[in-house]
Amino acid sequence: MQTVMLKGKLHQARVTHAELDYDGSCAIDNNLVKLAGLREFEQIQIYNITNGERFTTYVILAEAGSGVISVNGAAAHKAKPGDRVIICAYGNYNEQELLNHNPKLVYLDQNNQVVRTTNTIPVQAA
Repeated sequence: MQTVMLKGKLHQARVTHAELDYDGSCAIDNNLVKLAGLREFEQIQIYNITNGERFTTYVILAEAGSGVISVNGAAAHKAKPGDRVIICAYGNYNEQELLNHNPKLVYLDQNNQVVRTTNTIPVQAA
């Protein structure tokens, strides 16, 4: 049996560009891609905290250290510069792989600089 699990995420990223006339994708600072364990051309889910939109696209690389998060193509209708988003990738894992599975969670500030990284989320209190 395979279980779909969170593989990596960029939490509270700020959209820096929305390019309607660019190949459909999301350009992400290459350093952030690596830190979150993502890959070029990997499918991602984007959850727009600002407006509630949720959509699927894929990763393309932006210049390392640039802080760029550019939502491109048709998805540019779903996010604009300044919007806060969560970018997630998921993977399929078998029971053996789940024994050692730890997602790569990257928390960002308003300038897309890393605040902290972890592989767990605290239990939510009532």
